Amino acid sequence: MSITWSMTRPTKAIHSRGLRVTVAALALAAGSVATTAAAPATASPTASASGPVAHCRNADLKVSYRHAVGGDGMNQHWGWIIIRNRSHHRCATGGYGGISYVGHGNGTQIGAAATRLAPAPRTFIVKPGHALRSAIDEINASVYDHSRCRPRHVDGFRVYVPNATRSQYVPHPTTGCANRRVHLLMHRAYRRP
Repeated sequence: MSITWSMTRPTKAIHSRGLRVTVAALALAAGSVATTAAAPATASPTASASGPVAHCRNADLKVSYRHAVGGDGMNQHWGWIIIRNRSHHRCATGGYGGISYVGHGNGTQIGAAATRLAPAPRTFIVKPGHALRSAIDEINASVYDHSRCRPRHVDGFRVYVPNATRSQYVPHPTTGCANRRVHLLMHRAYRRP
């Protein structure tokens, strides 16, 4: 199954043996999309023209969220999770991290973690002050029946940067679904802006 996704189109499609299924239909099918949990990768150095570059550590990166201009569609919102190198050295990162909603004022996860979408991840060398971003699509919880969703207030995102086992918190008040079979978040691998 290959997945195509575009930040410029209000309709995203999943292609499977020639069949197109829109995200809205996917949202109504709840639970038909499998999530992939964040799994840390090995932290071996990456080679560059000027020698080996260590993988970025959680402390090297600052996470933020930016809503996409014109990034609202029917029952969904688009934006970016941005990771910026705040260290004083180059470091290598890329691929997927982990993203989920949190709430209750204490970091309790609300609902399912973000589903990872294609394309295949790449590794990037990030200079101090430079950033990568992951496109994120949020489906409105109101798309689902109240009894199925079990709406909950969300305080923000819990974000695991690639190769990290500690998370960062990003404020982002919204409404999520307590039911972990309902998938409201989808994101792509980190890329250059």
